[in-house]
Amino acid sequence: MNWNRRQVLWAGGGIGAAALLAACGDGDETSSKSSAKGTEKPRSGGTLRVGALGRASAITRDPHGTQANESDYLIISLVYDTLTVPGAKPNTVPRLASSWKASDDLKTWTFTIAKGAKFHDGTPVTAADVVWSLQRLRNTPSGASRLPGIKPENIKAGGDDTVVLVSDYANAELPLLTRLTTFVLKKDTADKDLGKAPGTGPFKLDWFRSGNARLVRNPDWYGGEVLLDAIEVKIFESPQAMANALLAGQIDVASNVGAVAARTAEKRGDIQIVRRPNDMAMPIVLRTADGPFADAKVREALRLAVDREAMVKQVLSGYGTVANDILGTGDPAYAKDIPQRARDLTKAKSLLAEAKFDLSKTYELLTTEDIPGLAEAATLFASQVREAGVKVKVVKQESATFWDKTWLKGDLYTTYWGTNDSVVFFASKTMVSDSGQNEAGWKNAAFDAAYRKAMATKDPAARTRTLRELQQIEYDESGYLLWGMADGIDLAGAAVRDLPTLPGYGRVQLETAWLAR
Repeated sequence: MNWNRRQVLWAGGGIGAAALLAACGDGDETSSKSSAKGTEKPRSGGTLRVGALGRASAITRDPHGTQANESDYLIISLVYDTLTVPGAKPNTVPRLASSWKASDDLKTWTFTIAKGAKFHDGTPVTAADVVWSLQRLRNTPSGASRLPGIKPENIKAGGDDTVVLVSDYANAELPLLTRLTTFVLKKDTADKDLGKAPGTGPFKLDWFRSGNARLVRNPDWYGGEVLLDAIEVKIFESPQAMANALLAGQIDVASNVGAVAARTAEKRGDIQIVRRPNDMAMPIVLRTADGPFADAKVREALRLAVDREAMVKQVLSGYGTVANDILGTGDPAYAKDIPQRARDLTKAKSLLAEAKFDLSKTYELLTTEDIPGLAEAATLFASQVREAGVKVKVVKQESATFWDKTWLKGDLYTTYWGTNDSVVFFASKTMVSDSGQNEAGWKNAAFDAAYRKAMATKDPAARTRTLRELQQIEYDESGYLLWGMADGIDLAGAAVRDLPTLPGYGRVQLETAWLAR
């Protein structure tokens, strides 16, 4: 499976759903954040025990390597810093880079390293360290998709504390590309030392054993005060085992536990449920390049045949939101004014007739059980489109077979993404004609032109208007049927405060968390 694809999955996390409950368990919907109660003031000290999903066979210590385990990604994210991180508004905010600026043509970007940034061994972070790290990242097998448009030789130091990235094309959103994987190590770190190499993050590695780790506070972190003394990360192979450990008091936080565990926790007054909207997209992909779904009328018919409210209610246990076939729902530039597509079986049947779609055939919908709800969504979709006369057979594949044989190639299949706060991310990764992960084989000149125009537009308001045009084209013609968005669900003990609530990568930013006891 492609590294970047898996990386993005873990950046978003698993699917889950539940009501928001205050720690007292009264069932009132308050903030989805495990925030301070009443007049509480943040206090320092204590060890936060966090459960995260992973498999022993997939453990990695390389910050630029294949991170199939969420537990590995969490550990790496707390020890090493990226140049930028996700935010709410805007969706990209400073981290190891305190600021950045672009040239007039939006091709050359200069990043300034945060003042006081030091590695855990006390040595200052220099431009040479950042350049070496980014070049190492770019030279990995899938480096072109991690830093698209940027060749290794076009990553250079601009001074002791500045790094210059030159893109092959105008890219107004280049800082967004530096959020997920631009972990910075010391220059010339040997591969054999990757598991113990000092980072710059809010926590330092104390020990690592079989996927479990203890991280201790970095008192000299340039990013501000860290309240916790330590974080212990424990690896779990299933959400159920992790949720059981939380309910038994063995851990303080369980990440991505899913609807079943959340429902159980609702009955416990000593458990908080943290809800992260726009966390996971599970679109159905319809191949546009050729095959039975190449006609835009057929794709529109299937979108109209879906009962989105029922999908959200049954697949997500009601904890998610109806979507509108546009990826990047958490983006501040998301086009909320595009009319919500609703079920219309009469029009769906009419479009199928106009397209002369063969209703005598049975079409296979390929899916996996990689994440909870994926196969269930496929089954419900098949049942719903049957009412429009389309016969669909759901075929479950083993994960390895799916990613090797079906992904990017199939006529009709499910997929999933956990980074949903950027319209541009999906446009560049999966929809422009030459994108490396064009899941539907979609080529649309108008869409490509809108994307290039947006990337070459410096004024934010003007760029948002162009992105609105781009999203309208996606809504009308792309190969995605995005019926809903799942909320991410974390469970936390009653004493936990200020867990992050951003979807995707944002939820691993635990440096602001603290314990009330």
